Amino acid sequence: MSEKNVFEASPEAKGKAKQLRLFAVLAWVLAMAGQVFAILKLISDETLIWLIVAIVVILILAITGSTLWKKANKLDPASEKDKTRFFIQNQLGAIMGVLAFLPLVIFIFTNKDISGKTKGIAGSIAAIAMVAAGITGADFNPPSVEKYTEEINQQNEAAKSLGIDSDNVYWSAAGNKYHIHDNCQHIRGKALSNGSIKQSWEDKGISELCKTCKKKAAKSLVPSDVKELIETE
Repeated sequence: MSEKNVFEASPEAKGKAKQLRLFAVLAWVLAMAGQVFAILKLISDETLIWLIVAIVVILILAITGSTLWKKANKLDPASEKDKTRFFIQNQLGAIMGVLAFLPLVIFIFTNKDISGKTKGIAGSIAAIAMVAAGITGADFNPPSVEKYTEEINQQNEAAKSLGIDSDNVYWSAAGNKYHIHDNCQHIRGKALSNGSIKQSWEDKGISELCKTCKKKAAKSLVPSDVKELIETE
């Protein structure tokens, strides 16, 4: 594996990832604030409905934070070489999802001033929300510098087998595939970036060749006499 094909997030990708992480942290902070408010003001028989509403809002905020955080990790992944950072960065969504509910669940089930019915309803809903937030926040297939590097090199090898110049591909700002030709029907008339497959990964996280371009490239590899035979038949 050559050094030039090792993945490194672009400054633009790092900037976008930083922005997403800031919004994720904000969502988690609001979720924690909502939990504190629920613990202090809503754990009672009279406010059961509002407690359930608060649990739903906290869950939405927790999942929003986790979703933004995972998007940031795809743009700027951690390296598997630093195992502690790699685990924390990729599973922080699950950790924060659980923390957004665990104290609330404990306070509900240990509160002596509410009825068993309120404990059962509110406690069960909060516990289910905690599990949902934890599972949603977990990344079971986390991105990494090493994984991206391997996939970039696989893409380069695949491009080479199709006779594609891996240093001269195109992609659009809103697209999720790279293209061989700038006049491909899927990107025609759009603002395009041009560079290597590696750059498309680093700038946009693009890891797949356009199927239309792939078919054209594969067709161009077929010998002309075989093409004529196929067309005749």
